[in-house]
Amino acid sequence: MESKKSSLHVLLVSFPAQGHINPLLRLAKCLASKGLLVTFSTTETIGNMMKEATNTKSSNIGQGELRFEFFSEGWEIDEPQRANLDAWMNQLRNVGRESFTELINRQSEMGRPVSCIINNPFVPWATDVAAELGIPCAVLWVQSCAVYSIYYHFQHQLATFPKPDQRDMTLDLPSLPSLEFDDIPDFLTLNPYDSLRKVILSQFKNLDKAFCVLVDSFEELERETIEVMSRISAPIKPVGPLFRSTKDASVRGDIWKAADDCIQWLDSQSPNSVVYISFGSVVSLSKEQLEELSAGLLNSGAPFLWVVKTPPADMGSKPELPDGFKEEAEGKGMVVEWCSQEQVLAHSAVSCFLTHCGWNSSMECLTSGVPVIAFPQWGDQNTNAKLLIDAYGVGIRMKKTPREKDGAAVVTRDEVERCIFEVTKGSEAEAIKKNALKWKEAAEAAVADGGSSYRNIELFVDDIQRMASNEPVSNDQISS
Repeated sequence: MESKKSSLHVLLVSFPAQGHINPLLRLAKCLASKGLLVTFSTTETIGNMMKEATNTKSSNIGQGELRFEFFSEGWEIDEPQRANLDAWMNQLRNVGRESFTELINRQSEMGRPVSCIINNPFVPWATDVAAELGIPCAVLWVQSCAVYSIYYHFQHQLATFPKPDQRDMTLDLPSLPSLEFDDIPDFLTLNPYDSLRKVILSQFKNLDKAFCVLVDSFEELERETIEVMSRISAPIKPVGPLFRSTKDASVRGDIWKAADDCIQWLDSQSPNSVVYISFGSVVSLSKEQLEELSAGLLNSGAPFLWVVKTPPADMGSKPELPDGFKEEAEGKGMVVEWCSQEQVLAHSAVSCFLTHCGWNSSMECLTSGVPVIAFPQWGDQNTNAKLLIDAYGVGIRMKKTPREKDGAAVVTRDEVERCIFEVTKGSEAEAIKKNALKWKEAAEAAVADGGSSYRNIELFVDDIQRMASNEPVSNDQISS
């Protein structure tokens, strides 16, 4: 069986964004550790940034090998049309698809034909390419099973969703808590990014071409939702938390170089004292919100580590911290461009995580035993915040206050200070920490030998082996 596994070649293709690369690369490392040849692919533009920031050389992992090969979307990094999201998504779908097909054909020419393709939701055309070439395909859903259920019900018109003028209406779906308007992914309500909405929903149109859906979650966390969706859609295999499944930290997919001195600074802080703040690779706060957040952090008196990422040129202007903030914060906190978030959240000095609630960040803090201060911005972050606070009980959600001049909402400095106190020292702090540690233990059990996610990875590899041997794979085998 081991020699057969070594002949398997799995190709993973990621949408070119940090939040998509991370879980897919973690899955790639996990599969390589099982003895497979694994190729990780995304666009050349992002691939070059990865090469500059981290290690993308071929590596032996366990009994297998992980290699990198990138495809072209036909535009230089300074192409002005990148600022037009619709134009860029069309370019990726058309030119990127053609280049990706050539990449697959090259593998056969070099004696390593692809046995299985795994893509994530924002590159649904990869599923079509796999079907056209007769290659088995699976999907890694990089958001929660809950969000998968929401999108699925919307796409197949299985529930009535509120419109912008129906904000008092709730959404009630099987196995999920009742969702208010602001808890629903705003791609489906306010629709701020139409091209992203179209591409993510298009995945559900061809899911029947995938033999299963892998999810970066774990059975104990979303058991009921997994059971419900596995009955009405493609079979679902939770295989997460993937960042806990992959022991090899030498191979990373960072687009930006992580600060080297974060951990050293954390080592100098008292246990359970540091507020960690990060809003991922895309979210950019307004100048006023940065001012309020900065003041709230200083007023709290807690030491802090804050990731302030400069967004790509086509995603908005550079965020500017208030004048004098870094000088005033000296000796109280640390501001960095990027960091190794998994290492930070695992550090004993960290007391809580002020987060935008992207699913990667949600899984990492939820399964690291770190309490949450939720500050969602858009997309699935709204739903994740609802789950973290109301379903999993691991934190509190910051409340926005409408401004008198224009009605726009902002989280005030007083609210920032209040939330830091409540989640670390308030009346509910002990219960929140207890819940966080409970989910950490459950996550560790899921990825340990014999755990639910560990078994699903093993079954998935067996499925690939059967298909490579032209043996049928039954639904019972897939969803075992």
